[in-house]
Amino acid sequence: MKADAHWHVVVLIALAPVIWGSTYLVTSQWLPPDRPFTAALLRVLPAGILLLLLSWHRPGPADRWRLLILGALNIGVFQALLFVAAYRLPGGLAAVLGAIQPLLIMLLAWLVDRQRPLPIMLIACVLGVVGVAILLLSPQMVWEPTGIAAALIGAACMATGTWLGRRWQMNMSVLALTGWQLLLGGLMLAPIAWLADAPLPKLTVLQVAAYAYLSLAGVLLAYALWFRGVSRLPSVAVASLGLLSPLAWLDSA
Repeated sequence: MKADAHWHVVVLIALAPVIWGSTYLVTSQWLPPDRPFTAALLRVLPAGILLLLLSWHRPGPADRWRLLILGALNIGVFQALLFVAAYRLPGGLAAVLGAIQPLLIMLLAWLVDRQRPLPIMLIACVLGVVGVAILLLSPQMVWEPTGIAAALIGAACMATGTWLGRRWQMNMSVLALTGWQLLLGGLMLAPIAWLADAPLPKLTVLQVAAYAYLSLAGVLLAYALWFRGVSRLPSVAVASLGLLSPLAWLDSA
């Protein structure tokens, strides 16, 4: 029974990167062009407000600075860079670069926690990234420097946030934890979107639906599942599920 429950948790968590894999396709096909920070803001802030309305919890003094850091790493900085990469790179390339997260978490655990990675786990992660690259990359892809830098830095931010989230066990529900990170990250994105992006044009029904999908499925549902996994499974195991994201992009494309 315990093993069945464990696999049930893994399957639910795996839905998060599968949903995230569609972000690149939705962004390139259906969102207004050249508005990465607006897309990130509209994706996270409404979901954060809704989650906190459903699961309000006032964080204690010790948790507030942790929430600020996690909100920046997992949401504010990561989402901004995710959409910069999504607008500038082919979806397959952006997804492959983001798949290095498990390796970065292993590196953090090794350097800071002195937890040497198991050789089999290290080999599995490297082979996973290489395998995904073989499936998705092609000689015709354009390697745009800004997009590549955004994808790599974004992966590093999310990896650090996942690792810290595992270390910082906070006394609140998963929904409240997710909601606070989304709200704080969204508030960080608001002035950047206002200053850096052009105003939105009149949106079509399809564009409104795309923004709603990215917020409700891509953030509200996916992040709640992801942070649940961070609290229950080793951070490397959770991040390894991120290899499903580029494969989901391939399927949706």
